[in-house]
Formats: sequence, structure tokens, C-alpha cells
Amino acid sequence: MPLLKHAKKALRASARKTEFNQQVKSKLRTEVSRMRTAPQVDQLARVFSAVDKAVKRHLVHRNKAARLKSQMSRLLPSK
Repeated sequence: MPLLKHAKKALRASARKTEFNQQVKSKLRTEVSRMRTAPQVDQLARVFSAVDKAVKRHLVHRNKAARLKSQMSRLLPSK
């Protein structure tokens, strides 16, 4: 347990950030699994948005994001 005032504040901030990051990661996993089970064009946009938000918060590496986007777009039937 932190003793100093700034350490206590940092612990609170870290807890808030951890909770929010978990929400973002969970949303990403949910959207990807939905896309894999029932691929649709509007679902693809939601997946891309979730991936980009995770990259913006440094939760997913940008190369992994590119790979995920590629995999998800290949699930759609070609026209």
C-alpha cells in the first residue's frame, strides 16, 4: 500500500486507467468474435473502430491491428 500522497493518487489513476483499458479490450474481443461468427459489412466498420481505439490507447500493437483488419475484411464475400 502506498504511503506518500502522490503514490496514492497514482494508484487511483492507475486503477481508473486499468478499468477503462479492460473495457476497450473487451469491446475489441467482442466485436472480433461477432464478426467471425456472422460477417457483415456494417459489423466490419465496428471492428475497425474498436481496433483503432485499442491501437490509440497502446493496447494492441499497430501491426497486430493491421493483421486483424486484414483477417476481418477477408471474412466478407468478395463482390
